[in-house]
Amino acid sequence: MELTVARVGKAHGLRGEVALDLRTDEPEERLAVGSRLETRPAQAGPLTVATVRVHQGRWLVGFEGVRDRTAAEALRGVELVVEADASDEEDAWYPHELVGLRAEDTEGRELGRIDGLEHLPAHDVLVLRETGGERTLVPFVRQIVPVVDVAGGRVVLDPPGGLLASDADRLEVAAPGTDEPAPREGGPAADDAEGEG
Repeated sequence: MELTVARVGKAHGLRGEVALDLRTDEPEERLAVGSRLETRPAQAGPLTVATVRVHQGRWLVGFEGVRDRTAAEALRGVELVVEADASDEEDAWYPHELVGLRAEDTEGRELGRIDGLEHLPAHDVLVLRETGGERTLVPFVRQIVPVVDVAGGRVVLDPPGGLLASDADRLEVAAPGTDEPAPREGGPAADDAEGEG
């Protein structure tokens, strides 16, 4: 199964370097000089790492045969991939291990299927395709996803009220400056206000 190591970002400088959006915890190993990486789309590669450096916290890589900014810009958005087996860490999963898992609530009721994993700035999110067809992003944190059972083909979700589209009627939002839920439009408080005057 292919594992995405990084996504190529914008060109850096004039000599063909690119910034990478990392998707691996082992960049030193995966992106060592001389490493040959397959790509998605396949016709963009394979690419061989010629230079690598970290500049202001960003990984900058030069590939063999990519000698100028124009060639580097042409690689923007390309994913660098490697063949990977299942993760042997207890609390770590590759995205391909999660895709297709059945999502259940804590009582075993089916909520949908996992379509993928997205990396957002704050944390990763599971992409859930709910049974009604809605696409919902679920924060991939232990409080909301207490069980990941790859062998059993399922994840257990314990979402707060209103997170899932199928549960939107339970959404509660605190009114600014209080701990009290804000009334929804058309709710009792709105009816009372209309009756005044």
